[in-house]
Amino acid sequence: MATPEPEVDLQQGLFSHLLELRSRLLKASATVLVVLLALVPFANRLYTELAAPLVARLPQGAHLIATEVASPFITPLKLAFYVALFISMPMILYQLWAFVSPGLYKHEKRLARPLLAAALVLFYIGCAFAYFLVLPAAFRFLTAITPQGVEMMTDITHYLDFVMLMFFAFGLCFEVPVAVVVLAAVGVVDLDKLRASRRYAIVGAFAIAAFITPPDITSMIMLAVPMCLLYELGMLAVRWLVKPGSLKRDAG
Repeated sequence: MATPEPEVDLQQGLFSHLLELRSRLLKASATVLVVLLALVPFANRLYTELAAPLVARLPQGAHLIATEVASPFITPLKLAFYVALFISMPMILYQLWAFVSPGLYKHEKRLARPLLAAALVLFYIGCAFAYFLVLPAAFRFLTAITPQGVEMMTDITHYLDFVMLMFFAFGLCFEVPVAVVVLAAVGVVDLDKLRASRRYAIVGAFAIAAFITPPDITSMIMLAVPMCLLYELGMLAVRWLVKPGSLKRDAG
């Protein structure tokens, strides 16, 4: 019995999508690899810059240490990979968008483009905020409370893991406006509910900040306050970008 033609078309369509997905993934991976190869000669310099907020606040004579044999080589190389991924993110998101966008409706594309760009920019801003403002304040606090007789000498791998965790956490926390717009766009909340939930958002921001940041009040406030402001920015974006009932009308 012959295979029904619709089933053949479905299999061919699925196969073509898989081929395109592989092509997109290869292009994104190639971009990361090229950037990584360009950064490898500067890996030690990159680590020096990353360690600057802590090194500048260590007591005289103190310094970072490597507790594993291969750490002086592996850790800067790992940082170079993270930076390559960071730099290549626009291309990675473009490949993702190029793969997904043909299946979206016109109104979905109109909303997704600014959200995708905003998410990328806000993540970068969050990382920069952590590096230039939060980490120096946190390290100033941590070095100040070091018990007498204890010398603060941090392992380079542990330091890299800590800073990358801070970058990722702050980058995600700065996505509050994007999350608010997405929730409003899918109908989970509306502008009135967002306004009524403002006090809960403030409490949640301080709770998240207390959980993420180092144990000092300055770092907590430096994350919680921007999150509250970003929540307000998210409400403004909902007013500009999301029309009440637009998705239901488009779906209909």
